Amino acid sequence: MDKQFFVVGEIINTHGIKGELKVVKISDKDNRFNPGTQLYLYPKESPVLEVTIEQQRLHRNYHLLKFAGFNHISEVEPFKGGLLKISADQMEELEEGAYYYHDIIGCDVFTLTQEKIGSVTDIIATGANDVWVVKGTNQREILIPYIDDVVKTVNITEKKIEIDPMEGLLE
Repeated sequence: MDKQFFVVGEIINTHGIKGELKVVKISDKDNRFNPGTQLYLYPKESPVLEVTIEQQRLHRNYHLLKFAGFNHISEVEPFKGGLLKISADQMEELEEGAYYYHDIIGCDVFTLTQEKIGSVTDIIATGANDVWVVKGTNQREILIPYIDDVVKTVNITEKKIEIDPMEGLLE
Protein backbone atom coordinates (compact mmCIF):
# COMPACT_ATOMS: atom_id res chain seq x y z
CA MET A 1 0.00 0.00 0.00
CA ASP A 2 1.29 3.48 -0.85
CA LYS A 3 2.33 5.71 2.00
CA GLN A 4 -0.22 8.44 2.78
CA PHE A 5 0.79 12.06 3.23
CA PHE A 6 -1.13 14.92 4.81
CA VAL A 7 -0.74 18.67 4.25
CA VAL A 8 0.43 20.64 7.31
CA GLY A 9 1.48 23.89 5.67
CA GLU A 10 1.56 25.99 2.53
CA ILE A 11 4.55 28.09 1.51
CA ILE A 12 3.28 31.48 0.45
CA ASN A 13 6.50 33.45 0.01
CA THR A 14 10.14 33.88 0.88
CA HIS A 15 11.26 36.11 3.74
CA GLY A 16 14.56 37.98 3.68
CA ILE A 17 17.66 36.75 1.87
CA LYS A 18 18.86 33.99 4.22
CA GLY A 19 16.55 31.22 3.02
CA GLU A 20 13.50 31.70 5.26
CA LEU A 21 10.04 30.84 3.98
CA LYS A 22 6.70 32.32 5.01
CA VAL A 23 4.32 29.44 5.77
CA VAL A 24 0.63 29.21 6.60
CA LYS A 25 0.11 26.36 9.06
CA ILE A 26 -2.65 23.92 8.10
CA SER A 27 -2.52 21.90 11.30
CA ASP A 28 -3.80 22.35 14.81
CA LYS A 29 -0.63 20.94 16.40
CA ASP A 30 1.41 23.70 18.03
CA ASN A 31 4.66 21.74 17.72
CA ARG A 32 4.25 20.88 14.03
CA PHE A 33 7.13 23.14 12.93
CA ASN A 34 9.59 22.61 15.79
CA PRO A 35 13.28 22.58 14.81
CA GLY A 36 14.38 19.06 13.94
CA THR A 37 11.00 18.09 12.46
CA GLN A 38 11.19 16.31 9.12
CA LEU A 39 8.68 17.30 6.45
CA TYR A 40 8.04 16.44 2.84
CA LEU A 41 8.17 19.46 0.57
CA TYR A 42 5.99 19.29 -2.53
CA PRO A 43 7.17 22.21 -4.69
CA LYS A 44 4.97 23.22 -7.62
CA GLU A 45 7.47 22.25 -10.34
CA SER A 46 10.15 20.07 -8.72
CA PRO A 47 10.42 16.59 -7.28
CA VAL A 48 9.40 15.99 -3.67
CA LEU A 49 12.12 16.82 -1.16
CA GLU A 50 12.55 15.60 2.40
CA VAL A 51 13.52 18.63 4.50
CA THR A 52 14.40 19.22 8.15
CA ILE A 53 13.35 22.38 9.95
CA GLU A 54 16.42 24.18 11.25
CA GLN A 55 14.69 27.29 12.62
CA GLN A 56 11.12 28.40 13.19
CA ARG A 57 9.67 31.66 14.41
CA LEU A 58 6.35 33.44 14.30
CA HIS A 59 5.99 36.67 12.33
CA ARG A 60 2.55 38.23 12.37
CA ASN A 61 0.21 35.32 11.60
CA TYR A 62 2.78 33.27 9.70
CA HIS A 63 5.49 30.79 10.54
CA LEU A 64 8.92 31.63 9.18
CA LEU A 65 10.77 28.39 8.53
CA LYS A 66 14.35 27.77 7.56
CA PHE A 67 15.30 24.33 6.30
CA ALA A 68 18.70 22.75 6.96
CA GLY A 69 20.99 23.13 3.94
CA PHE A 70 19.09 26.03 2.38
CA ASN A 71 20.82 29.31 3.20
CA HIS A 72 19.89 31.79 0.50
CA ILE A 73 16.74 33.18 -1.07
CA SER A 74 17.77 31.85 -4.49
CA GLU A 75 17.72 28.29 -3.13
CA VAL A 76 14.19 28.55 -1.69
CA GLU A 77 12.53 30.80 -4.27
CA PRO A 78 11.30 27.75 -6.28
CA PHE A 79 9.44 26.49 -3.19
CA LYS A 80 6.87 29.33 -3.22
CA GLY A 81 3.38 27.89 -3.59
CA GLY A 82 4.55 24.48 -2.47
CA LEU A 83 2.98 22.30 0.20
CA LEU A 84 4.54 20.85 3.35
CA LYS A 85 3.33 17.38 4.27
CA ILE A 86 3.88 14.70 6.88
CA SER A 87 3.52 10.97 6.46
CA ALA A 88 0.77 9.02 8.20
CA ASP A 89 3.29 7.48 10.61
CA GLN A 90 4.23 10.99 11.82
CA MET A 91 0.68 11.68 12.97
CA GLU A 92 -0.01 11.60 16.69
CA GLU A 93 -2.75 9.61 18.42
CA LEU A 94 -5.64 11.89 19.27
CA GLU A 95 -7.67 11.89 22.45
CA GLU A 96 -11.23 10.58 22.43
CA GLY A 97 -13.60 12.92 20.58
CA ALA A 98 -10.81 14.62 18.62
CA TYR A 99 -10.40 14.03 14.90
CA TYR A 100 -8.06 14.97 12.11
CA TYR A 101 -9.63 17.17 9.46
CA HIS A 102 -9.08 14.53 6.78
CA ASP A 103 -11.13 12.08 8.91
CA ILE A 104 -14.13 14.45 8.99
CA ILE A 105 -14.04 15.83 5.44
CA GLY A 106 -16.06 13.49 3.24
CA CYS A 107 -18.30 12.19 6.03
CA ASP A 108 -22.04 12.12 5.39
CA VAL A 109 -24.15 14.07 7.90
CA PHE A 110 -27.55 12.84 9.10
CA THR A 111 -30.10 14.02 11.64
CA LEU A 112 -30.95 11.70 14.53
CA THR A 113 -33.99 10.60 12.46
CA GLN A 114 -31.58 9.53 9.65
CA GLU A 115 -32.49 12.36 7.27
CA LYS A 116 -29.40 13.00 5.13
CA ILE A 117 -28.22 16.60 5.36
CA GLY A 118 -25.18 16.35 3.05
CA SER A 119 -21.41 15.78 3.20
CA VAL A 120 -18.64 17.68 4.99
CA THR A 121 -16.54 19.54 2.40
CA ASP A 122 -14.43 21.83 4.59
CA ILE A 123 -13.68 22.82 8.18
CA ILE A 124 -13.37 26.35 9.51
CA ALA A 125 -11.27 26.77 12.65
CA THR A 126 -12.87 29.61 14.61
CA GLY A 127 -10.91 29.37 17.84
CA ALA A 128 -13.81 28.54 20.13
CA ASN A 129 -14.89 25.47 18.13
CA ASP A 130 -14.56 24.19 14.59
CA VAL A 131 -17.38 24.73 12.14
CA TRP A 132 -18.00 21.99 9.59
CA VAL A 133 -19.05 23.14 6.12
CA VAL A 134 -21.63 20.71 4.75
CA LYS A 135 -22.74 20.71 1.13
CA GLY A 136 -26.43 19.99 1.49
CA THR A 137 -28.39 17.57 -0.64
CA ASN A 138 -29.85 20.69 -2.28
CA GLN A 139 -26.26 21.94 -3.03
CA ARG A 140 -26.59 24.69 -0.40
CA GLU A 141 -23.79 25.11 2.18
CA ILE A 142 -24.77 24.49 5.79
CA LEU A 143 -22.50 25.45 8.68
CA ILE A 144 -22.51 22.92 11.53
CA PRO A 145 -20.77 23.95 14.78
CA TYR A 146 -18.73 21.11 16.27
CA ILE A 147 -20.26 21.31 19.74
CA ASP A 148 -21.75 18.60 21.96
CA ASP A 149 -25.24 20.12 21.74
CA VAL A 150 -25.28 19.59 17.96
CA VAL A 151 -22.87 16.78 17.00
CA LYS A 152 -24.07 13.59 18.67
CA THR A 153 -22.06 10.79 17.03
CA VAL A 154 -19.05 10.60 14.73
CA ASN A 155 -18.20 7.26 13.12
CA ILE A 156 -15.00 7.65 11.12
CA THR A 157 -15.05 4.03 9.95
CA GLU A 158 -18.50 4.40 8.38
CA LYS A 159 -17.85 8.07 7.43
CA LYS A 160 -21.11 8.99 9.16
CA ILE A 161 -21.97 11.87 11.50
CA GLU A 162 -25.26 12.30 13.34
CA ILE A 163 -26.42 15.70 14.50
CA ASP A 164 -29.29 17.11 16.52
CA PRO A 165 -29.76 20.43 14.71
CA MET A 166 -30.62 23.39 16.89
CA GLU A 167 -33.54 25.53 15.81
CA GLY A 168 -32.82 27.39 12.57
CA LEU A 169 -29.58 25.54 11.81
CA LEU A 170 -30.85 23.85 8.65
CA GLU A 171 -32.97 26.74 7.36
